[in-house]
Amino acid sequence: MNITNRKAWRFGLVVLGVAGMLGAALTGAAAEEKVIRLGMVGLDTSHVVAFTQMLNDPKNGEHVPGAKVVAGFKGGSPDIESSISRVDEYTNELKEKWGVKIYDSISELCKHVDGVLIESVDGRPHLEQVKPVIEAGLPFFIDKPVGGTYEDVLEIARLAKKAGVPWFGGSSLRWWSGMREGIDPAKVGKILGCDAFSPCSLEPHHPDLYWYGVHGVEILYAAMGPGCKQVTRISTPGTDVVVGVWADGRIGTFRGTREGVHNYGARIFGDKGNSTVEGHSYKGLVEQIVKFFQTKQSPLDANEIVEMYAFMQMADVSKEQGGKAVALPEFSLE
Repeated sequence: MNITNRKAWRFGLVVLGVAGMLGAALTGAAAEEKVIRLGMVGLDTSHVVAFTQMLNDPKNGEHVPGAKVVAGFKGGSPDIESSISRVDEYTNELKEKWGVKIYDSISELCKHVDGVLIESVDGRPHLEQVKPVIEAGLPFFIDKPVGGTYEDVLEIARLAKKAGVPWFGGSSLRWWSGMREGIDPAKVGKILGCDAFSPCSLEPHHPDLYWYGVHGVEILYAAMGPGCKQVTRISTPGTDVVVGVWADGRIGTFRGTREGVHNYGARIFGDKGNSTVEGHSYKGLVEQIVKFFQTKQSPLDANEIVEMYAFMQMADVSKEQGGKAVALPEFSLE
């Protein structure tokens, strides 16, 4: 190799080295830019701490990368003890341990984030809380219960659809890995029925199943899908049993417990086999949340969300009517 070629070769190596370093730097910068900034509205549930730990702490055993909680709005409901007694504690932990900036309004919070988690433990304020989020055009997730009434949930779905804002909401139980395995068509085939169960403590400001029964109802719907046409409820002080009849003749049940051992699960019946699941985890939901904010594609149809809340509210009507079968209302998101 002559001197001229040797110099050119060395120069080429230098150029490639610099280009490599620049490429790595740009790749790192791009990766940093891809971390989605999330705001939390309503800091009065243990979920805000659990989700923030999983999102913000890479050392967490269940860390889910891709998003970070950076902003919060305190919220809180004075007439619900489990809200007002914990909201200051959780707000302070997010602020002091995780560096979350607390804003005085949801509108102001929306200016500093890419997406919003509506976390208020009370479903009643959710409709008003999503309005500034929708106005800002930001995608959002609503934790359970999605609303304080079926009518509120329907209005949330209509407002979001009209504005073209993606969203979804509900319980973590639907996305728990054990549940996903339990309804796998390769394992059970076509699902013919499901008997779901969960704790069902009551909260006087909400329809009976909205507070904790919602977990078991989401398990039921994860298996059965939408299409329930009527519900019948039997209720005693310690237990609720709700029987749903789907349009295709399938039957699904929810058992809500207020005494004895409490857990979450189901027996799922398929044309190829049956499965039993029991347990819970937040990780599957948090993974869905991050994927949702990355793609802006909801993993759950809004019609199904609305129907679940109609199912639960009509179960109250059945109880009031002494256990008579009650039809679910027909609705449109238009």
